[in-house]
Amino acid sequence: MATPPTPYDAVLHAARDVTRLDSALDAEMLGAALLGSVYAIAETDRSAAVREFVAGFLAATARRRTAAATTIRSVFAALVPDAEGAARVRPGSQAPPWSGQLGRVHLTGTWAYGDVYGDQTSYLATFAYDDEAGGPEHALVALVDHNIGITKDVFVGGPARRILAEVRHLCAADELTWFREEDPARMHGEVARHLTVTDDLGELPGEGSLATDRALVGARLAVLPAAAPPRPAVAPLSAAERTDLVRRFLASPEAARAGLDVVDGGPELASLHFCFSLLLDHAASFPDADPLRWSPTVAGLFLLDWVHRRAVLDMDDAAMLPRVLRAWARYAARKRGLPETAAAQTDAAIGEMVPEFARLYSTGERRSPATAAVAQLMAEGVDPDDPAALDAWIEANRHRLTDD
Repeated sequence: MATPPTPYDAVLHAARDVTRLDSALDAEMLGAALLGSVYAIAETDRSAAVREFVAGFLAATARRRTAAATTIRSVFAALVPDAEGAARVRPGSQAPPWSGQLGRVHLTGTWAYGDVYGDQTSYLATFAYDDEAGGPEHALVALVDHNIGITKDVFVGGPARRILAEVRHLCAADELTWFREEDPARMHGEVARHLTVTDDLGELPGEGSLATDRALVGARLAVLPAAAPPRPAVAPLSAAERTDLVRRFLASPEAARAGLDVVDGGPELASLHFCFSLLLDHAASFPDADPLRWSPTVAGLFLLDWVHRRAVLDMDDAAMLPRVLRAWARYAARKRGLPETAAAQTDAAIGEMVPEFARLYSTGERRSPATAAVAQLMAEGVDPDDPAALDAWIEANRHRLTDD
């Protein structure tokens, strides 16, 4: 009875033509794609899952002597050098001419570019093999999303000069993007730090080459200088700093144009200050905790998701919030020196979101269980901040709570 094939046998079959490839780069890209399936299906610590798979593969194939088997072993050892057994891998006697160049690359340049809002930063590094037999110069591009705090996508490919030229051209033609040379240690630190978060995601971002290129990206990042120390975490504003920021905003022309500087007393004033607290609390939920970083994307996250999950709004609050947000975003754009086009796009986006915001407010469909519970209490006239009122409500509804 034949022995059932193992995952290692499946990899060997998929790599059966590896010796026919033209370069070390082609082989490393094939190896990374094969390991990408391991990375994609892992449920936790995907990077460790790949490392463990490579260790198991090297142990299981130690006695395989075919050219394809010994070559793909060398490829995996170059891609994941910290896997157990990788240091002991040696090329076979039938190794292709380029096998000695696996992983032997040097850095030729690093750059960064992104949007003026600060939503995303892309890092670009170019590499060349120590010997041209290894393959052509190629580029690594990694996209860091600051709103969700992950490396959202990675890509390795070429020709490096064409990719760099295209990025330069696109950034030069768009006033809402920037481009600069980057410190390689900083690139190493930022991409690797956010990749660590990505590796632990239960579900990977959708389209892209994150899984297929992840192993090769890790190998190339290791070529960069040691990662720069991470910047200290940004502390949320203190109560005094929040008050000062609100006061400065209320003295601004943006607040005056929205009529927010003359709100005086009554429910409208209470709603105004509640809206300020929501804006600042939302900013504190981001890694950079910057209350002045607003974009169409951030406004959408706030107005169509976060506020419904985190806050209970009354009608005055719901009427006030879009008005406050538009003025605040305009103020923030001016203080950060963004182009008028950027400010206008955010303002227009907020205006377009208002009908959906109003619908979500009326349906309550995105409320969290806790927010929904507070909303129910308030609908029944119970002050959630009054312990005595809460105790009385619980006692009066004990039978209903027990039945539920």
